[in-house]
Amino acid sequence: MAIKTYRPITPSRRFYTNVDSSDITAKASVRSLLKKLPAHAGRNNNGRITSRHKQAGAKKLYRIIDFKRNKFDVPGVIATIEYDPYRNCRIALVNYADGDKRYILQPKGLQVGDSIASAASGLDIKAGNALLLKNIPIGTLVHNIELKPGKGGQMVRSAGGSAQIMGRDGKYVSLRLPSSEMRLVLGECMATIGVLGNEEYSNIVIAKAGRSRHMGIRPQTRGSAMNPIDHPHGGGEGKTNSGRNPVTPWGKPTKGAKTRHKKASDKLIITRRKSNPKR
Repeated sequence: MAIKTYRPITPSRRFYTNVDSSDITAKASVRSLLKKLPAHAGRNNNGRITSRHKQAGAKKLYRIIDFKRNKFDVPGVIATIEYDPYRNCRIALVNYADGDKRYILQPKGLQVGDSIASAASGLDIKAGNALLLKNIPIGTLVHNIELKPGKGGQMVRSAGGSAQIMGRDGKYVSLRLPSSEMRLVLGECMATIGVLGNEEYSNIVIAKAGRSRHMGIRPQTRGSAMNPIDHPHGGGEGKTNSGRNPVTPWGKPTKGAKTRHKKASDKLIITRRKSNPKR
């Protein structure tokens, strides 16, 4: 997959880039796997805005993805590679031998016509197969990892992502996550072999405001450009800093302030992620 550039027929088009879509083989074809989701635009279940600067964005249908991969010992064949508007990696439609059809996240290298399967153990270590973590060899790259057995994959689901199995410790398996965090996960949890595809997604340039609006991102105004009544950073004659550490519009520390509360799972984290892995 490559990054596409365009002729600069407008100022924004000069910098506009996109991921080549030649790998997509079909549009969404299984109606039973499509669902309309209501647009909450950053609101929680009480209707209050908890994530600001969000909107509905372009109309789209949700694809029901098989994160659990619990179709054990039934072989399947990849029928199509499709675009999913709700995620940055591609999805693959699997036709199983018993007639069932499901969408899965497409690992790098998985093509139409390839066969995949899910099982507790005994499968080949190839992209697309799903096994229990305790039965996957050390050093293997995996994605779509469960945190609780049977709940479905919750970790490493974005384009180009993968975690590496580093070792075993009793009933736990140690993983190195994309954030460089080292974590223990129960060996009874499922994971899928391989690295997720569409890894060039992180290199695209949005280039224009309209494209952000299609993605559901509203404009954001700097606090320092507001009046003191609207934001703690506001006010002052001319350009000025706020004279304090960065805070939210309600005065709570942000940009680096720790927000994580103590959890029972903290004991499973061996090494926390680095704040800036490049340094």
